[in-house]
Amino acid sequence: MTDTTFSRAAWARNESLYETIRTMPFNAELAAGTLSEDRFKHYIVQDAHYLVGFGRALAIAAAKAPEPDLIVQLAGAAEEAIVVERALHGSFFKSYGVGPDVFASTPRSPTCHHYVSFLMGTAWGEPYEVALGALLPCFWIYAEIGRDILSRAAAPNPYAAWIDTYAGEEFHEGVRAMIAATDAALAKASPEMNARAHHAFDRATQLEWMFWDSAYRLEQWPV
Repeated sequence: MTDTTFSRAAWARNESLYETIRTMPFNAELAAGTLSEDRFKHYIVQDAHYLVGFGRALAIAAAKAPEPDLIVQLAGAAEEAIVVERALHGSFFKSYGVGPDVFASTPRSPTCHHYVSFLMGTAWGEPYEVALGALLPCFWIYAEIGRDILSRAAAPNPYAAWIDTYAGEEFHEGVRAMIAATDAALAKASPEMNARAHHAFDRATQLEWMFWDSAYRLEQWPV
């Protein structure tokens, strides 16, 4: 293993984009507690759609994992995404009056559709190492944004449940495990495989920005 792990190198490559995500209007207003309900509602509905695809991509990666412990870890992460995080969404759905019929009839936005398609396509069509590169940013960026927002959040904050979930130690423990699994997978990978995993990480990081930005713009299909 080199002194620079995949995760350190990947974060360094995307550090300026992370700063753009950290300071973008959606997250700045979420921290201040001033984000409009319409924008957060758009986000939470689309994120619930996204988590289904994210969970499926994790399950596909689990099936490709080389060791039983990794199968368990990734399958558990898929369960966490769909069961635990959707429970958070459900609490907001209830307060916003978003029932199952409303959710089911709301299509994925263009950005959500693209992000899910990217993750599913990568998980199906690329090796295990590249799939982890694509999946890691969602974990890691949410963990960093959660704690950053917690450090500057207005109190009281209407989005405190969201902030507490992603700033919490339980979520961060899972993120650290995902970083470790990704680094282990790529530690002995070829330079070509590392390059492909970096490309996947870079693209997923861009899509993280696009997802929050699309919610802020209340993105709909133009035609």
